[in-house]
Amino acid sequence: MSVPMLKIGAVLSTMAMVTNWMSQTLPSLVGLNGPSRRAPPRDSSGLYPGSEEGWQVYSTASDPDGRCVCTVVAPAQNLCKRDPRSRQLRVLTEQVQNVSQSLEVVDLRTSRDLQYVRESEPLLRGQIHTNITFVFVNGSDLALSWSLAGAEGADVSAAPLLSVVDQYRVDVQSLGALRAELRNLTLLLASIQDQVGAYDYEELQQRVLLLESRLHGCMNKLGCGRLTAVSSPITVRASGSRFGSWMTDAMIPSSDSRVWSMDGYYKGRRVMEFRTMADFTKGQNFVQHLLPQPWAGTGHVVYNGSLYYNKHQSNILYHFRSRTVVLQRSLSGAGYNNTFPYSWGGSSDIDLMADEMGLWAVYTSIPNAGNILVSRLDPVTLEVMQSWDTGFPKRSAGEAFMICGTLYVTNSHLAGAKVHFAYHTNTSAYEYTDIPFHNQYSHISMMDYNPRERALFTWNNGHQVLYNVTLFHVIRSDG
Repeated sequence: MSVPMLKIGAVLSTMAMVTNWMSQTLPSLVGLNGPSRRAPPRDSSGLYPGSEEGWQVYSTASDPDGRCVCTVVAPAQNLCKRDPRSRQLRVLTEQVQNVSQSLEVVDLRTSRDLQYVRESEPLLRGQIHTNITFVFVNGSDLALSWSLAGAEGADVSAAPLLSVVDQYRVDVQSLGALRAELRNLTLLLASIQDQVGAYDYEELQQRVLLLESRLHGCMNKLGCGRLTAVSSPITVRASGSRFGSWMTDAMIPSSDSRVWSMDGYYKGRRVMEFRTMADFTKGQNFVQHLLPQPWAGTGHVVYNGSLYYNKHQSNILYHFRSRTVVLQRSLSGAGYNNTFPYSWGGSSDIDLMADEMGLWAVYTSIPNAGNILVSRLDPVTLEVMQSWDTGFPKRSAGEAFMICGTLYVTNSHLAGAKVHFAYHTNTSAYEYTDIPFHNQYSHISMMDYNPRERALFTWNNGHQVLYNVTLFHVIRSDG
């Protein structure tokens, strides 16, 4: 194939690329993919519920004394953070900018190729005339017959190319109009961005923090509620081995945004501390702590900036802060080393946890015949302040967590698990419940409630997963 034909082929290839881009990218950009609009799927590294998961009124009624009784559901604590509309606007603006840059490149390349076609067009149109003249000068009938056949072939092959060139001129004009339209769209988006950015971000952030502080205060006034539902799982990250634990500070109130991760359940010593939840999701901006003694199980907790954990092959509790051991104390009579673990094993004899009421230890002992004991601990001295015998066999429990002084127990760590037992320390009474939840990865080795986030933190088969919870609150007025 001759060099001019190669150039024309390159032009056609460029045109095909532009046409394919126009047919695929532009409809999605302007929303013409179909008559129906689908909401984008929820991001799995997203941690905050939508607006539909805010405060909800269950019912309003009057009690026998004529007082108003309202039931509401409190949302997750971080509901007010990160306006998604601003983020969508930034993404859309970046997309338009990228498209504009792509159009600039395509326009430059097509203009160059079209210029070459313009220069080649006279040669293409004169090809037949040149061949015939050459034949007449030589005066050979045989050569004339061969050259005319070649000329007719050239004419047949060149005719479609000429029409393509004409059409290509029209397409270039369309691309120019498209560039102008996208330029106007970019200006419009810039104007919207300016309107959104007219408010000082730091001032808005301070207002959000103030509102959240007031929300915390309101929740504290509401008092604690009972667990009525567990949301669908939210996978934050997939990292580490099959067993492990991760957590944020459970102290209320607290501005500590760090995330702690402890991989494994047997003789581990390395604790990863991430600056924020976003850093944990991406696996960046972390420091590593090396514990002086290895841990056992996955029942660790961070409370008021301190890490509490159980020493390997013992019932010694460590209070670890600022790379030093502040205190260690034996949990008297507590079983250890897989004497009374949860149903999944893993040296989960002692489970430390925290809720709105403070620091707790969930364990058992031989005198209690393997039934779960709940003890409230002094976070400073680690002394047992009060204990309750729940009567529930610990080996039959998949996992357990505390919410508002109530111990909730799951019936399994495998798929199909549900919360089916609750023990209320304020009344020393128990009840059987039926609160299902989706065990997405089929093996939960850690489940703890965080009162700041109003969420359950779980380690599920090498995945770090969150569950939002629905708590039942009753508000009574004297009027």
